[in-house]
Amino acid sequence: MATGLDLIKQPIARELETFEKRFRETLRSPVPLMDRITYYIVRRKGKQMRPMFTFFSAQACGGINDDTYTAASLIELVHTASLVHDDVVDESYERRGFFSINALWKNKIAVLVGDYFLARGLSIALANKQYRTLEISSDAVQALAEGELLQIEKARRLDIDEEIYFEVIRQKTASLIAASCAAGAASATDDEATLKRMHAFGEKIGIAFQIRDDLFDFGLDNVGKPRGIDIKEKKMTLPLIHALNQATRSERRRMIRNIKKHSDDPARVQEVLRFVRESEGISYAEAAMFRYRDEAFALLRGLPPSSARDGLEQLVNYVVDRDY
Repeated sequence: MATGLDLIKQPIARELETFEKRFRETLRSPVPLMDRITYYIVRRKGKQMRPMFTFFSAQACGGINDDTYTAASLIELVHTASLVHDDVVDESYERRGFFSINALWKNKIAVLVGDYFLARGLSIALANKQYRTLEISSDAVQALAEGELLQIEKARRLDIDEEIYFEVIRQKTASLIAASCAAGAASATDDEATLKRMHAFGEKIGIAFQIRDDLFDFGLDNVGKPRGIDIKEKKMTLPLIHALNQATRSERRRMIRNIKKHSDDPARVQEVLRFVRESEGISYAEAAMFRYRDEAFALLRGLPPSSARDGLEQLVNYVVDRDY
């Protein structure tokens, strides 16, 4: 029996299956090493949430057509390239429970693979004359790079306040989900107001998505990533930022010191986790997540009722209710 995302994607299951085949064809290369690496990547694909947003958005804004497949492929290529490059930047050797590309083939090859994916995205968009979709995805790539640099700049001193936090996640996480929705809409309609609506919708869902990820770090239940990993990596998340803002000066100094100088000490990490749990940090972040969800619903309900709009609503609920 289908559950979760499988149940949500049923109305576009056939389109997603066709997309997967086309996407694999897009990645074919005459270079055997590249073929081997792309095969490894495709076999370990994630939840396919971005293609789902693209296809549902297209369906809700006029209908899925051949351009929708190009849009979904372009966004997925950009997303995959960003993950490969992120693993190099973060010196991460694992991705979704498997070895990352840089772990298996080293940094030089990983960077080149990420570049290849970006170039393939540009090629298929130009070959199919998808200039508006290319513009949407290029803006997202720019935002991804700027968001990463902003986070690096601010993280050195752990001086990320709420305003900076939301700007970072808008660029790093939300920009690509926003592009998924806008690109899907652009494949079905030329109406700029609709494209802006879908981009804003995707951005709000992307922000809610990242806040949910933040909350996993402090969860008491079994979730898909280890607890305290953000603290170990010295990332300033919304629950932590709010807890620090409410703390006494001495508490704040101690927690900042724990994160800056003792993030590899499990006892100190647990102390920070307890500090956030015992403050209003978690409830504050949850309220922000639900606020962005409700704002996304309001934008979505500006579209005519349809099964595709229902699918997008279910995806929104999945984003905020998921447990990994």
